[in-house]
Amino acid sequence: MKAADCTTMAELRLEIDRVDEELVALFAQRTSFIDRAAEIKTVIGMPARIGSRVEEVVANVRRHAVAQGLPPDQIEKLWRKLIEWSIAREELVLGRGDE
Repeated sequence: MKAADCTTMAELRLEIDRVDEELVALFAQRTSFIDRAAEIKTVIGMPARIGSRVEEVVANVRRHAVAQGLPPDQIEKLWRKLIEWSIAREELVLGRGDE
């Protein structure tokens, strides 16, 4: 359903809740890849934080935000928090340390 198809607040709220559930599922999927990255980094001796990769992810997300008509600065702020959470999760396995 598209937002424009909703005619009541109840319909809008149901759709927002549905999208939130899908977003949480996507975050869970992303987290599984983060966990796997930590496993692989352990084997090959890479740190959790790789500055160039952080900036690559941010640039990609900014580009996607623009393509979707979203404010790239706000999306970047949100994503940097997600990235920091992901790095902290990896550091539980790898320990702290930068490239």
